[in-house]
Parts: sequence; C-alpha cells; structure tokens
Amino acid sequence: MDIENTKAQMRKGILEYCILSLLSRNSCYASDIIKELKEAEVIVVEGTLYPLLTRQKNAGLLSYRWEESQQGPPRKYYELTESGRVYLEELDKSWQELVDSVNRIRTR
Repeated sequence: MDIENTKAQMRKGILEYCILSLLSRNSCYASDIIKELKEAEVIVVEGTLYPLLTRQKNAGLLSYRWEESQQGPPRKYYELTESGRVYLEELDKSWQELVDSVNRIRTR
C-alpha cells in the first residue's frame, strides 16, 4: 500500500473542517488560508481550496467581502456565517467523537 496516498486521503477528509476552523478565528484572504493549511501540512494542492470555498459559500456556511488592496486588485476575504458557526460546532462534536473512538481502538 502507498502510505502517502493514505495520508493524503486522511488530510482531504478533514480539509473542509480545517477551513471552517481557520475562518472561525477571523476572516481570511484565500492565500492566507492556503499558507496556514500548508504550514499545518494539511493541504498539498492549492487548487483544492477554491472549489471547497465555493461549495461552502453556496451552502451558506461562508460569505465574502471585497477589500481594496494596496498591492494590486481588490481581495476577497472569506468569513463564517452564523450557519457556518453552527455547522462548525456540530463538526467539533463529531471530530471529538471520532478522536475518542480511534483512541479507544488504538489503546485496546
């Protein structure tokens, strides 16, 4: 088996959760989200972020606003909606349940 493929699939599975978690702290420009995800070694391919942001926006979890930039064109900043915050709370609960379940299996 290819361990790198398995690890990539695991990261892919939690990417949407990580994006919402990042945006729960403050609104972000897409390149800032990419930077944080790369630093945390969660994202491998940048092109995966934009479709996820669009899907989350279309689902009502995110909104965005345009801000003028001193260096070039205006920037799109993403932020959680109230629905996004509620959704993230549910994901937080599910994440903790999953971690607890895996830990029970690993420690038996």
